[in-house]
Amino acid sequence: MKAVLTPFDHTAGNRVYARRRRTNTVVRLALWTATALAILPLLAIVAHLMLSGASELSPALVFRSPVPVGTRGGGLANGIAGTLILVSLAALIGAPIGVAAGLFLAERHGTRLARFIRFIADVLSGLPSIVLGIFAWELIVRPTGRFSAIAGSVALGALIIPLIARASEEMVRLVPTALREAALALGFSHWRTSLTIVLHTAMPGVLTAVLVSLARAAGETAPLLFTALGNAYWSLDPTRPIAALPLQIFSYAQSPYDEQRAQAWAGALLLIVLIAIFSLIAQGVLRARHRLLHAAPRRSGDD
Repeated sequence: MKAVLTPFDHTAGNRVYARRRRTNTVVRLALWTATALAILPLLAIVAHLMLSGASELSPALVFRSPVPVGTRGGGLANGIAGTLILVSLAALIGAPIGVAAGLFLAERHGTRLARFIRFIADVLSGLPSIVLGIFAWELIVRPTGRFSAIAGSVALGALIIPLIARASEEMVRLVPTALREAALALGFSHWRTSLTIVLHTAMPGVLTAVLVSLARAAGETAPLLFTALGNAYWSLDPTRPIAALPLQIFSYAQSPYDEQRAQAWAGALLLIVLIAIFSLIAQGVLRARHRLLHAAPRRSGDD
């Protein structure tokens, strides 16, 4: 039986094409509108901070300690140093546990224990940070009878553990199975394969997850109210109360003095810059990894 060929209806085809063009334009416009609505609050916050705090930004704000109340001048150097100490200690506490948990979740993703740990990590990720502050207060501050940077770091470390664990799991699961099989075929044990092959391959993505988590921890205030408490003076002792940039912003924003309120706006702007630096470093690591992955096939092909 011969197939009957019918002539193409150009008019109908043009109508379908025009309808698709209109649909594409509407959907694209909706996407651009949604993107603008999502970015607009951030731009408004940054613009307000620039207008209110840019005039106070100066080297003195970064390198000088606070001055007595009601006196002009001074800076937030103790808060910046305290934030860096707290974030560094939190990284030492939370990053190894989070990465190890993420590696376990990826390598044993189908087991009952892995599903339980994943559920706990998801619950902790959505937990209000003030609860972690109360946990650290009950665990460290109450038994020792003093607030300290160590207690604040424990609270921030507990905050970043589930974030790093879930992100590290996704990064490790992106490692090709062929790499695992090749290492096992060469006689590597399973734990050695996971640590030296799989984790090493996923390390740029894991490092990015750690940096993004630390960026979030750097801006937390509620856990530090119950742990680090804050300090009006220069102190680098981790066993004592320590200043932190979010705590100083919180305190200065409630001050009746115009100088401290202005420094609160400048400190908030400085905190955003600090978080942006963490994010830029994380993006730089991802770009470097992307370039290495795309350069490797060319090098092997050249050889």
